[in-house]
Amino acid sequence: MPTSSSIVKTPPTKALRKNGKSWHPTRTPFRPSSGLTSYAKRQQAQQRTNAMREHEREMKAEKEAARERFVEGIKERRRKKEEQVRFEKMEEKMHRRRVERLKRREKRNKLLGK
Repeated sequence: MPTSSSIVKTPPTKALRKNGKSWHPTRTPFRPSSGLTSYAKRQQAQQRTNAMREHEREMKAEKEAARERFVEGIKERRRKKEEQVRFEKMEEKMHRRRVERLKRREKRNKLLGK
């Protein structure tokens, strides 16, 4: 009768494959429910993606606003330059003081128009 200390436990050996292709990995049974996640986990993942999308929208809006400010600055400089050129042409034809009066009048009209 062997004693319990003399019995050597060996790791379970894999059975030989029926088709003899022992170099292939052993296959596991198909269990479709193993990949399903709980509703709470799906909700958390959805909340994370929604937060990320909202953050991306905010970043895009900030970038677009900065671009609009830049474009508006360029347009304003062009308007001022065109106005200056127009007044210079007027000064060639008219007296300087009359042109200054016209400038002041146009400024008043701009302020009233806003």
